[in-house]
Amino acid sequence: MTTSDRTASVRYVVDDVQTAIDFYTTRLGFTLNTSAAPAFADVVRGPLRLLLSGPASSGARATPDDVDTPGRNRIHLVVDDLDAEIARLGDAGQSFLGDVVAGPGGRQILLADPAGNLVELFQPAQRTGEA
Repeated sequence: MTTSDRTASVRYVVDDVQTAIDFYTTRLGFTLNTSAAPAFADVVRGPLRLLLSGPASSGARATPDDVDTPGRNRIHLVVDDLDAEIARLGDAGQSFLGDVVAGPGGRQILLADPAGNLVELFQPAQRTGEA
C-alpha cells in the first residue's frame, strides 16, 4: 500500500502558505510534511493530508476566477473534549463561527483558517454502554 492509499488529501487555497502552516501545526495538531512556501505545503494529521496551495501554486491557478470565497465544505476533525478544545483555541486568540451545535451524533463548532477555509471540530455523542 502506498502512502496515497493510506491518506485522503484535501486541497485548501490559502492567501499565505506560511501563515496556514503555522495555523494548522500550532493550533490543530497537524505535522508539516513538505514545504515549498510561498507556493505550496502539505500538512498531515492522521489519515488526512491537507494541501495548502498559495496564489503561485498550480492548484490555486486551476481555480476559476469567479470563485473567490470558500465554500461550505470543510475538513472535519474529531476531538475527545470539544469544550477543552474551544477553551484552548480561544486562549490562543481563535474565534469561532457561531455557537456549539448539538445533535444526535454529537456536538460541533466551526472556525476558519486564516484564508477563510472552514474547519469543523466535532465531538461524537457518547453511546449507551460506552465509557
